[in-house]
Amino acid sequence: MQKKNSRVVILGGGFGGLFTALDLGDDHEVTLVSDADHFLFTPMLYEYLSGEVEAWHIAPTYKELLDESVKLICDEVVEIDLATRTVKLKTREDLKYDVLVLAFGGVTNFAGVPGAADHAIPFRKIAHADKLRQRMVAALDRVPPDLPPQDTQRALTFAIVGAGASGVELSTKMADLLRDAFKRRSLTGEPRVLVIEMGDRVVPGMGSDIREFVEDALRQSRVEVHTLTRVVRVNEKTLVFEHNGAQTEVDTAAVVWAAGVRVSPVIEKLQLEKTSNGLLQVKPTLQLSSHDDIFALGDIAFFKDATPTLAGTAQLALQEAGLVARNIKALLAGDPLHTKHFEELGEAVSLGTERAAVLAGGKAFGGPLARQARFALYTARLPTWQHRLRVGASWFFDGTAPRSLLPLGLQR
Repeated sequence: MQKKNSRVVILGGGFGGLFTALDLGDDHEVTLVSDADHFLFTPMLYEYLSGEVEAWHIAPTYKELLDESVKLICDEVVEIDLATRTVKLKTREDLKYDVLVLAFGGVTNFAGVPGAADHAIPFRKIAHADKLRQRMVAALDRVPPDLPPQDTQRALTFAIVGAGASGVELSTKMADLLRDAFKRRSLTGEPRVLVIEMGDRVVPGMGSDIREFVEDALRQSRVEVHTLTRVVRVNEKTLVFEHNGAQTEVDTAAVVWAAGVRVSPVIEKLQLEKTSNGLLQVKPTLQLSSHDDIFALGDIAFFKDATPTLAGTAQLALQEAGLVARNIKALLAGDPLHTKHFEELGEAVSLGTERAAVLAGGKAFGGPLARQARFALYTARLPTWQHRLRVGASWFFDGTAPRSLLPLGLQR
């Protein structure tokens, strides 16, 4: 394989794809394909929902982040032809590659639950957060101040499916925002935020130290947690769930689906070695087991040599991107490839609009100080130093206070 002008095509512009592109430099012909024109710092999508951060903070455009050494194509990948080394796009000409990076990320897994795909809101994109916030404001606007408390709660019941980190962060944010809105609008009673979880505990992938802070925050935000509970059906205005064989149907203003992901349909169609749940099997070098010219990372790849709690996280994709970029350079130069063990860099969980929990150096701490530490930690993980500088200055000088759920006519 030639050393210069080799065609490196990266499919997916999340943490894995973008940071691989940034690390490759201008030694080769690099093309990044994404179905959006912007990157998304997904760990802070919850703060975008609450108004603690702005869209430009966590969703900078690729044109802002990439220099001319990386060609950007905003399009949808339809198919990958492994035999001819061709990527077929929805609206553009086919792409030929010498080295391919699969960094699609996952898609929402509705697990075949009736009505979920039609009526539940995923929470993976800026548009999802916008839709959810609009739904919350619209529901509040429909409730008059003199409505009886029980009717108010029925009209303002929100359900989150899944009690992993995403479900916990989302539910506490929503509960704090809604409770603040009740005070500002002088509504009677209180909102109801439910978390529905099939397992027997919240944040099952986290250790007991940080889980204590999570469970305390859920209590403080008065989030109603239902474990060992299965969602049976999602309707337009109700949710049906089952616990101990008994089914319950509740009125809902919105149902948000945070119960896991599955691999991209493009990956599902590929005849490659996969795990039982559809993840691509990769070597310690992150190359596919049967194709040395293809690398895979992030949500779609099963990498053995990583701390188990990292599976499916942005920080694993971020770490893997460095190894992929290094190994692409080595492959194209004819040098030996590298391997690496990925360790947990620390956990930071947002817990409402005033608190967080952080695990660093084996020590966990929570509260308002942890919230500030989380902002500092994530500033350091933003894509480029220029963007980190701009965002860090904005958070330092302008603050990170949440934006209230004001009536529609008063929204800014």
